[in-house]
Amino acid sequence: MDRPMRRIPSFPALRAFEAAARLGSFARASEELHLTPSAVSHQIRALERNLGRALFRRANRQATLTADGERLSAGLAQAFDAIEAACAELSPPPPSALAVHCTPSFAAKWLGPRLHDFVEAHPDIGIRLSSNADPIDLGRHAEIDILIAYGRPPRGPGLTVEALGLEEIAALCAPELARSLGPIEPATAQRFPRLDSSFSPVRWPDWFARNAFSAPAAASGPAFDRGSLVIAAAVQGLGVALESLRFAQDELRAGQLVRLGDGQLESLYRDLHFICYRERDRDLEKIRAFRRWLLEREQESRAGG
Repeated sequence: MDRPMRRIPSFPALRAFEAAARLGSFARASEELHLTPSAVSHQIRALERNLGRALFRRANRQATLTADGERLSAGLAQAFDAIEAACAELSPPPPSALAVHCTPSFAAKWLGPRLHDFVEAHPDIGIRLSSNADPIDLGRHAEIDILIAYGRPPRGPGLTVEALGLEEIAALCAPELARSLGPIEPATAQRFPRLDSSFSPVRWPDWFARNAFSAPAAASGPAFDRGSLVIAAAVQGLGVALESLRFAQDELRAGQLVRLGDGQLESLYRDLHFICYRERDRDLEKIRAFRRWLLEREQESRAGG
C-alpha cells in the first residue's frame, strides 16, 4: 500500500525557525547554522508564507514568538530531538577525551616524546595536554582529568595520589667541563659552577650533604625556573646541573652530558612526580588506561628503554 506524500515545508526553513526559536535570536541561529542573519530571516519568512501564519512578532529589531510560533516550536523541538537520537544510534561514539595537565619540563622532556605510543595504543581516547608551572588544585579544575604533579603530592578529599617511581637526581655537566674540573675533592667541591633550578625541591645543599662535602655559602652559576632550561644550560657548558635522570636521558645517551666525577659521586633519590585523579573517576577506562600506560613507560624508562 502506497503511503501518501508527506506535506512538510522546506526542511532548511524548519531548521532555521527551530534554531531561532530555541536560541531566542536570529543572529545566534545564523552562527549555529553557518548562515547570515538575513538568510535565516528569509527562510523563516518563507515558512510563514507557506503556513499562512506569523511565527514571530518583529519590532524594534527584536523578534518574539507568536502563539502559533510557540506551538510550532514545541512540536519541532520533539521532532528534532527524535531525529538527533535516531542518527546518534547509527553514529560511532565520539572519542573519550582525556585532559592531562603537567609541568612544562615534564611535558617537554618525558611525556611529550612518548605520547605517540599511548595515542597509537588507544585511538579511541583523545588526549588534551596542557602544562603550567603553577600548582593546580583538581578540586577547582573540573576540566582536568589527570594531574601529574611535581614536588609535593597534592592533598585533598576524594583525591587519589600515586608516586610515579623514585627518580635519581645526579650532578650532570658537559663532558668538556667535567674534564676541565678533574676529580671532585672535598677541598675543591665548592668551586665548580652550579646551575640552580628555583622550581626544584631538590637543592644543592642536599647533594653536598649526601657526598659529605661542606655546603657552599651561595650559588655560583645562573638560576632558571624549570628543569628543561637547566639541562639545556648544562649541555652548553654553563655549569653543573643537579637534575633528575628522567629528564636528562636523551642528553646522557647522546654524550652531551656526563655525571660529574665519572659517576663516583652519590646521587639523591626522591619521589618527585605524582599521578593525581579523582577517586570517583578511578574506574573510568580512560583513567585506568592512561595510569597503566604511565607506570609501564616509567618502568621501561628506569630500565633504560
